[in-house]
Amino acid sequence: MKKAFITGITGQDGSYLAEFLLKKGYQVYGLTRRTSTSNYGRIKDIVDKITLISGDLLDQHSMSHAIMEIQPDEVYNLGAQSFVPASWDQPVLTGEFTALGVTRILEALRISKSKAKFYQASSSEMFGKVQETPQTETTPFYPRSPYGVAKVYGHWITVNYRESYDMFAVSGILFNHESERRGLEFVTRKIANGVARIKLGKQPKLKLGNLDSKRDWGYAPDYVQAMWLMLQQDKPEDFVIGTGQTRTVKECAQVAFGVAGLNWEDYIELDNSLLRPAEVDQLCADSGKAKKILGWQPTTSFESMMKIMVEAELELEKKL
Repeated sequence: MKKAFITGITGQDGSYLAEFLLKKGYQVYGLTRRTSTSNYGRIKDIVDKITLISGDLLDQHSMSHAIMEIQPDEVYNLGAQSFVPASWDQPVLTGEFTALGVTRILEALRISKSKAKFYQASSSEMFGKVQETPQTETTPFYPRSPYGVAKVYGHWITVNYRESYDMFAVSGILFNHESERRGLEFVTRKIANGVARIKLGKQPKLKLGNLDSKRDWGYAPDYVQAMWLMLQQDKPEDFVIGTGQTRTVKECAQVAFGVAGLNWEDYIELDNSLLRPAEVDQLCADSGKAKKILGWQPTTSFESMMKIMVEAELELEKKL
């Protein structure tokens, strides 16, 4: 039985990946930070099937201890300060988690002489002020937020350890991927939740920032399969993962309100306080390499994803 170690297991991607690996017959371990209240909502259905290890990406000793104790075959680093706007308010903490946290895991693997295959969650935010469209594995990075900068460090330190120490270490440059498990602060979930609350008469309007931002949005469960596929290859390589289609925030709102039978223009309010200091205008993936080598492609359309999310929010809000 293969053993997988997931940081960020209580997050959106971590919870879907844990479920995916359990179905593949893996023994799954997850890193959890010690807090006064548990944050197991996303893994509540599988918490008795996995093993949780206490530790912190800020603490080298706990990472080394976890690797030595588990002796994993695969390590997936999904833990990070992952909300882009928050990275301007907490740039140093974002760097500690999202950048140096990667080094701590790689060092733990190196020092323990582990043969585990390592996956780093890179991000389309690394492309930022895009130098070409669509973006591929060779597109130059131009990050436009402390989060994006931290992810660039995490990406390149992974490449550095791969080339310096002959480690099987890869990065998945994942474009935006959403689901009903997304945090409420992210715009797709915020829109889906706002639509549900407006439909049920719980709030009158939905405040949004830049309606013209374009993103390549996919469905998170599709994307965790790509992570796993990268670690099943004979040779470590980095891959761009996305749908190759872009939608604006405005289009996202149109689709979401349409699911509830509402006209989006009647309910949207623009709020300049939600604008980023430096905007990323357009992100669009070219996943040709992943399709060719991994045999991966998304299976859930944008419209289907938003329908799933809005319907999940309607059910949730009815119970509150």
